[in-house]
Amino acid sequence: MTAILLAFALVTYAPGPANLAVSVLAMGQGPRPAIRMALGLALGLAAWGIAAALGLGAMLAASEVAMTGLRLGGGAILLWLAWSGLRGAGRTAAAPAAIRAPFRTGLLLNLSNPKAVLAWLAALAVGLDASAGAGPLVMATAACALIGLSNYLLWALLMSRDLPRRAYIRARRGIETGVALIFGAAGAELIRQGVTR
Repeated sequence: MTAILLAFALVTYAPGPANLAVSVLAMGQGPRPAIRMALGLALGLAAWGIAAALGLGAMLAASEVAMTGLRLGGGAILLWLAWSGLRGAGRTAAAPAAIRAPFRTGLLLNLSNPKAVLAWLAALAVGLDASAGAGPLVMATAACALIGLSNYLLWALLMSRDLPRRAYIRARRGIETGVALIFGAAGAELIRQGVTR
């Protein structure tokens, strides 16, 4: 079980679109919207964990049609976030544009993330013996879901503190433009993978 938790923690705490999205929201809007996004991200991640534990994740990963749909959907959401970020960066006001539904945005971001499915499959495959029964699988899935929740809440609370928020206000346009470009590149790559596979 320790190997599973370590593998999942490494994947979850690594920089990626979800951690970046909740961090930028925390710096720009403060802890409340960031916590709502963190909860949505955690729920989306946990949903994939349940799917993987039930064997649906493996079926999904084996289905090229399903993975293509996930890649195209995930790419579209990242492109939407990129567009929103670029619009926010172009604003003249010091405050960034608010995300209207941070919980839903976080939920959709992780539900449409094909890498979340693969991360769960990889983590649950490490150290689980098929003969061990359902108990260890349920415990590992619950523990990994809590790791995901703690990760997103950590970013939400850490980046909503005064120092990161002051730095964000000083460099808001540059940060929002950079994040939008990262989201745009990731979204375009997901769509490219979905179209070419």
